[in-house]
Amino acid sequence: MGNDEPDASTAETDGETAETDGETGDNSAVGIDYAARAADVLGFSRWWQIAAAAGMMAAVSPYQYVWSSISPALSEGLDIALPALGAVFSFYVVFQSLSQFPAGKWRDSRGPGALTFLAAVLAGGGYIGLAYATSLWQLYLLYSLGAVGVGIVYTVAVNTAVKWFPDRTGLTTGVGTMAFAAGSALVVPYVRANATVAAYSDVLRNIGIGILVVTLVGSFLLRDPPEDWLDRKDGDDDDEGLAASIRGRNYSTREMLSTWQFWLLYAMFIAMASADLLVIANVVRFAENFGLAALIATLSATLLPVAAGVSRLILGEATDRFDRKRVMAGSFLLAGLFRIGLVGAGEASNGAVFVAFVLGAMFFSSPLYVFFPSLLADYYGAANSSGNYAVLYTAKVGGGVFSGVVAGYLVASTGWNATFVLGGGLAVAAGLATFVLRPPSGSGLESPEASRERPN
Repeated sequence: MGNDEPDASTAETDGETAETDGETGDNSAVGIDYAARAADVLGFSRWWQIAAAAGMMAAVSPYQYVWSSISPALSEGLDIALPALGAVFSFYVVFQSLSQFPAGKWRDSRGPGALTFLAAVLAGGGYIGLAYATSLWQLYLLYSLGAVGVGIVYTVAVNTAVKWFPDRTGLTTGVGTMAFAAGSALVVPYVRANATVAAYSDVLRNIGIGILVVTLVGSFLLRDPPEDWLDRKDGDDDDEGLAASIRGRNYSTREMLSTWQFWLLYAMFIAMASADLLVIANVVRFAENFGLAALIATLSATLLPVAAGVSRLILGEATDRFDRKRVMAGSFLLAGLFRIGLVGAGEASNGAVFVAFVLGAMFFSSPLYVFFPSLLADYYGAANSSGNYAVLYTAKVGGGVFSGVVAGYLVASTGWNATFVLGGGLAVAAGLATFVLRPPSGSGLESPEASRERPN
């Protein structure tokens, strides 16, 4: 009774306090038991919503994290130069990012069901179609259509966590985004083992079928909470540990855009997405550039999403318990330093250190997809979180262009080392910019350094 673990018996917890997931301190602080409220609405634990969202995120993750492994086989099989294929990844980032605003607005007003059904068709069909593509324009079209499906899944999954867990946004967005990164780790060895002209069509088709099935199942499970479920009890105005949707006003997208904090966050997102995607899209070719063994490239590509995923869970939970901005700043600064160190490891031809620095670089940059939605909910509220975060997420377009087209130009003109050092510099700049952030007026945060300390 009162257990907020994924068990149907949680439906009987109405009015009782959830204790086993560490929420007792948070709920008692505001007099609201969100676990019991959710169980009353759903008929089962709200963690099942996170499980469904995480499953869908893992399913669509190959679009982002497997590209560096399949692009060489596509290049050889279709006789397309690798620089031309670099634009495929840029198109993916553009469409995945820009699709989130209309998808988020739809979801905020009409719910996630029909939207995620469409995402299953687009994302699954896109990968299946790649197996039959015969020209570059078909790759552009299919990967872009699939990217729209990925964008829908992403905004639905992240904001499912924000809507159902106003008391645990860091941890629960971390679970979903961890799945988006780590889920592909199960696929990369399979892809690398079959990344030949003869075998890659079957690989693409099988991955596409998996995406379709998992996302379809998720579309029938996800629901949104009722509009009034965050209503507070009287006398609970002194809590600083929950999002602005509970403590203060909920900003509309137009209101959010009128604040300087949003535009600083936007610039920081561009910088971090550029640094993050630069490694994701190019780690195999970067390793090969130094003449490192094929095993080093495979290990880097396989372990990269694992590091990215684990970090989102660990650092997401850290931002729930400690000062969110300080965790964010430290993470971004270390992400930049590891990228610069990665160049040194490659120059020294030290494969073990190279892999370790890839893991460090991704461990500290990848949580950007946890930090930003959580901080956005702190500052602007959760009621319009899907649409608001979708607008911020369009900054990833800049990162996609940098990691694909711009990186290709920089590599050709200045070399790999200068390109990766620039990526590290962008991450350091984002980390320093974090110290300038202040909550907007009306957010409900009492001071610029409002405490994020959580009870254990």
